[in-house]
Amino acid sequence: MHRRKRHSCTSLCRRGWKKGDPNEPADHALGRSRGGFSTKIHLLVDGLGHLLAFVITGGQAHEATAFEAVLHAADENLRDGKGDPIAWPVNLAGDKGYRAAWIDEHLAELGIHPVIPCKSNEDRDARGIEFDRESYRNRNIVERSIGWLKECRRVFSRFEKTAINYCGMIKMAMIERFLKTTCQ
Repeated sequence: MHRRKRHSCTSLCRRGWKKGDPNEPADHALGRSRGGFSTKIHLLVDGLGHLLAFVITGGQAHEATAFEAVLHAADENLRDGKGDPIAWPVNLAGDKGYRAAWIDEHLAELGIHPVIPCKSNEDRDARGIEFDRESYRNRNIVERSIGWLKECRRVFSRFEKTAINYCGMIKMAMIERFLKTTCQ
């Protein structure tokens, strides 16, 4: 009697992430924080709440560690096919987690006015940058975008093991939001 050789499904149907993918972080953007095992999403949105760029890190990572990566991603996304900039922010608002002298200097080099409040233990006059309270009130747009993302079950509960797949879910959620807000 002749037996057929069976192929395992994993060898024939292998899709998606491959071990050793250079785009996948070693920790899969998972880390321990006060809230438990989590992932942080660092967003940059425009004045209407449309996603310009995002980066994910482990839950224990400080906000400022992803600052340059988010700006770099936005720089790539806000250029046309020839490499010329399409748009660039005039002001950049962030919470006190982004308050550092090097961030102020970096934004000043790029021609962006930082709208980040001083920490409670910091001298406001020594900073040298005037804080614009009116512009800072618009920071709620980012908070509302994050709140909306938390309503997307697939994003808030992170079913995906890999960071690449999780980023895909975030992109799909933001595309859905963009289509809902622009097509109404």
